[in-house]
Amino acid sequence: MCIAVFMWQKHGVYPFLLLLNRDEYHNRATTPVGWWDGGEIIGGRDEVAGGTWLASSKQGRVAFLTNVLELHARPEAKTRGDLVIRFLKSNKSPKAFAEELAKEASEYNGFNLIVADLVSKSMVYVSNRPKEAHFSIQPVPPGIHVLSNAMLDSPWPKAERLETSFKVQVDRYGEGEIPVKELVEKLMRDTEKADENKLPNICPRDWEHNLSSIFVEVDTPLGKYGTRSTAALTVRASGEASFYEIYLEGEEWKQHTLNYYIQKL
Repeated sequence: MCIAVFMWQKHGVYPFLLLLNRDEYHNRATTPVGWWDGGEIIGGRDEVAGGTWLASSKQGRVAFLTNVLELHARPEAKTRGDLVIRFLKSNKSPKAFAEELAKEASEYNGFNLIVADLVSKSMVYVSNRPKEAHFSIQPVPPGIHVLSNAMLDSPWPKAERLETSFKVQVDRYGEGEIPVKELVEKLMRDTEKADENKLPNICPRDWEHNLSSIFVEVDTPLGKYGTRSTAALTVRASGEASFYEIYLEGEEWKQHTLNYYIQKL
């Protein structure tokens, strides 16, 4: 499970600003955010399945995804993390990529995927859930959006809580600089859980309740599960991009920032 809040084509300084918590088992092998494939793609890497949950490129392409919360997942399904990398390596527009993906959407467990081309100011939301809808492709309008483990901007308690808190903080700074590290600390480390009567009732109640906070921490028979990294990706109108990550390595939290420039923005 993951949760992301992002601001798209709404701010004078930042045409794109994203905060994303990645939730996973703490013992799952993961490489922190870094450069892939000769320095053109930047993102973290899931060393088990080989994909990623969030990545960007120097050409101004960005993609990130969350899993859809559902009771039964198919172990033989294709890895969803590959979708992010496929888009970044593609030359197709977000819409064209989504339309191509529709042909094989049923081969994956439930996913929510955002693909964007910052240069052309095009962003698309893609999902293969609910199953009866087969496949959803929607342009993402300018504004503030939250992606959790249901459809984009679904009114789940933690999604609404994060959106409200994000708007309050952004309004504080107006059209000026936004202190991203401060934003991460204030918004993405929130461990308050939702009222049980507001849970979606998809999975067992205890599991849903443990996942209902923005920052997740839970002990399971398979080991600790929860938020093991937070990424903040900011892109300025000048083309300056910054990828800040705070991540868990063993029992220690570490942080780093990688800066780069998006061509032709």
